[in-house]
Amino acid sequence: MGLPFLPTLPSDRRGGPEVTAQARSSRRPRPYRTAPRSPRRPRWGMRLATGAAVAVLGTGGIGHAVVYGIDGGIGRVDPFGGLSNRPGGGRGMNVLLVGTDGREKITEDERRRYHLGGVPCHCTDTMMLMHLSADRERATVISLPRDTYTEIPEHADETGGVRPAHPQKLNAAYAEGGPGLTVRAVEQLTGVHVDHYMEIDFTSFMKTVDVVGGVQVCTVRPLKDDYTGLDLPAGTSTLDGGQALQYVRSRHLDGAADLGRMQRQQRFLASLIHKVSDGRLLLNPVKFQEVTSAVLDSVRADRGFGADQLLELGRAMRKLRPASAEFTSVPVAVANYPVPQIGSTVRWDEAAAGKLFQALREDRPVNAVPRAPHRTQDAKPPSRRDGPAPTAVEVAPERIRVQVLNGSGVDGLGRTTDEALRATGFATTGLPAGAPPPADGHTVIGYDPRWDRSAHSLAAALPGAELRPVPGQGPLMKVVLGTDDPRVRPVRAQDPPPQHGGGVPVVTGDQVICPDPA
Repeated sequence: MGLPFLPTLPSDRRGGPEVTAQARSSRRPRPYRTAPRSPRRPRWGMRLATGAAVAVLGTGGIGHAVVYGIDGGIGRVDPFGGLSNRPGGGRGMNVLLVGTDGREKITEDERRRYHLGGVPCHCTDTMMLMHLSADRERATVISLPRDTYTEIPEHADETGGVRPAHPQKLNAAYAEGGPGLTVRAVEQLTGVHVDHYMEIDFTSFMKTVDVVGGVQVCTVRPLKDDYTGLDLPAGTSTLDGGQALQYVRSRHLDGAADLGRMQRQQRFLASLIHKVSDGRLLLNPVKFQEVTSAVLDSVRADRGFGADQLLELGRAMRKLRPASAEFTSVPVAVANYPVPQIGSTVRWDEAAAGKLFQALREDRPVNAVPRAPHRTQDAKPPSRRDGPAPTAVEVAPERIRVQVLNGSGVDGLGRTTDEALRATGFATTGLPAGAPPPADGHTVIGYDPRWDRSAHSLAAALPGAELRPVPGQGPLMKVVLGTDDPRVRPVRAQDPPPQHGGGVPVVTGDQVICPDPA
């Protein structure tokens, strides 16, 4: 499938096949009439989980009548009115989840504590497509970068005039034409028929997280973002509503910017779904009412997403295991693609994105690469017989080259350590050598400061080792074993490396939620 979303620019004549704009519809679209512009619905994904949670309760014994009462409290929009030339429907259910930039209900104290100042842009801060398989055994969540370079379809503006199709960032569709134009833009980009639409705001998000008792996230390094006020230590943290909002909004933690933020959103959503759908929370009628009242003030959905759909989604959520929920982002060709009068945009990898959305239309898992089968218990640490649970590290061990040098005085320890590091994934030389013992007897990791993230990932596999910067050493890490009896601890990448052979980078819920305590 060719993706009709990249108007050809003069500067793009060399660099791949040209992509022309999609043919405009001959029908004049209805003007979008805004209700008071809706607050920024942050982590839409969270909202979905909460809506799904509502349904879980309905199917778990709370009662059909309660769910119908919830249905009546949801705000309604009409994102499908007047749409034409839409993609054909496929198997399964596709829900467009939208978080918009609105802050009208945020208190002054919350604005100050969670760095929510500024003027809302009345645009979509987050967009995700959620696909629920026809057999309701699998869910796929695809993040759509808000700065995606696309063509906004022809539409009626606020004055009633027709604005022709034009290049713009994807998140501008909401500002120009609300939910209807957003759905049109997403369907045009992806070729996927949107069955339902949901959006939410900051206030509801924070209240929902607080009502469920907070949500756990795991990080291999401290996270600090002065723009949002996020300040988390390394390890496992339980976030309240305000902290959760900071976590899913932060985009100045590293060079990955918005793309890194989408990965954190996916991890948070996986953890929230895990907590909400495990039954203990939502089968409590009192807690159920608290959760629903927290979200009903600001959730908006299409008119077709009613009690029956909530019940259906709830039944599916009860069956979903962490391993059966897959998360990914649209493959990106250029993360910082400059466009005159628009600014820095994200340009998709057309071929890879086409395969991704084709899999969605055909109701197939989006990862084409076979993976080891998962179990419901995958997220839990193994038994003592299997050894300790792998420690999550920031850089995948297979990307880290290691030379082992034996300074311990123990014959064979160099080879044993080299084999242990290779077994947990590190690219060792396989040729350990002797070395003088470290001055204080402690194992030392010598590293070039330019590869400090790799060095810290290696240090996680050698607890107690001293990190010693060696400027100019290059990417090869040098481990000098001491007399402190170093033991290799298994590690794994926090985010699995990109797939090859036609797949896309995909994680499943069991890979990103925090492991249960031993």
